[in-house]
Amino acid sequence: MRTSTTTAVLGAAALCALALAGCSQGAPATSDDSSGSGSVAEATADAPAPFDKEGVKIAIVQQSGQGDYFQQYLNGTRQQAEALGVDLSVFDAQGDNAKQASQLEQAISSGVDGIIVRHGLPDTLCEGVNKALDAGITVAIYDVEIQECAPEAVQTQQSDAMMASLVLDKMAEDVAEGDEVGYVNYDGIAPLDRRDAVWQKYVTDKGWEQKFKTGNFTNSSATDTAPMVTAAVQANSGVKAIYAPYDEFTKGTLTGLDQVTGTEDVLVYGADISTADIELMTAKDSRWVATGATDPNAIGAAVMRTLALHMAGELSESTVDFPPILVTQDWLRENDIKNMDDLRAAEPELNISDVSGADWIPVVSF
Repeated sequence: MRTSTTTAVLGAAALCALALAGCSQGAPATSDDSSGSGSVAEATADAPAPFDKEGVKIAIVQQSGQGDYFQQYLNGTRQQAEALGVDLSVFDAQGDNAKQASQLEQAISSGVDGIIVRHGLPDTLCEGVNKALDAGITVAIYDVEIQECAPEAVQTQQSDAMMASLVLDKMAEDVAEGDEVGYVNYDGIAPLDRRDAVWQKYVTDKGWEQKFKTGNFTNSSATDTAPMVTAAVQANSGVKAIYAPYDEFTKGTLTGLDQVTGTEDVLVYGADISTADIELMTAKDSRWVATGATDPNAIGAAVMRTLALHMAGELSESTVDFPPILVTQDWLRENDIKNMDDLRAAEPELNISDVSGADWIPVVSF
């Protein structure tokens, strides 16, 4: 039963991903049912420059637009941009870091007033970010560690250490000291590296025996990671639990486990949330026990507001963090949570409309 449920949910997600695979610079992305339409609170004051006139141009340069999290994030970005009345261009490198650097150059050359750089590698992005700053373009970074090489860019990020700790505290309740565990992650991606630092501490403090680390961060992370998990688990049959701190890795872990007989009791702990993730967590016999979560729609909107405040000279901080919550399988089932709308209604703290707000900004809430 577990295999068919996981395959059906991931199959639907794959069809959505195929439909979106062609989206690139300037093309409107088709949002899935987990994205949703936000409500807009009217501004109560006149906007300052440059938002007091039409024609403000902003670009988002993203490392990849695939996966539930990134689709929701872009949905929030688009809706907040529309509420602000700005012209938004979308550059999607589709997992190609060199292409992202090239697209950042294209965004600069296009004459935009502000740029959001979402995920990617410091080595390929620092030069372009500094070029944008030198050209007088305001830059907001999301989940790229470039504070040292580009300190004038405002940094935005999830509270990844908190996200990992919330989930690993739950894992520590379920997994005994000395138990064999598996790990699915990838080095070099800022939020995953921050979660990794927490994982390493918990492995040491809880005395878990990490038997493997696997996973691949690509434009099809779930699909590419699944066979790696299958091979790792086949070689380490004593594993009791797996931590996979990115929902595409978590999905790949579930699919990989489905291919190995005798893994029905392996517990899986993840990160991020979407309607597809909720369906996987609440499915009959699901292994996915807990996840650390924010609402990517709300974060996409908040990063756009942060950039707008910075462009208007009203941002008082150089780093803006977005706090997560813990979502467990038991809680989802007990509260009959079936989708993101249900989750938002049950957990209003996911709505971070008070972050980077101002009386002149028409804030989008989800």
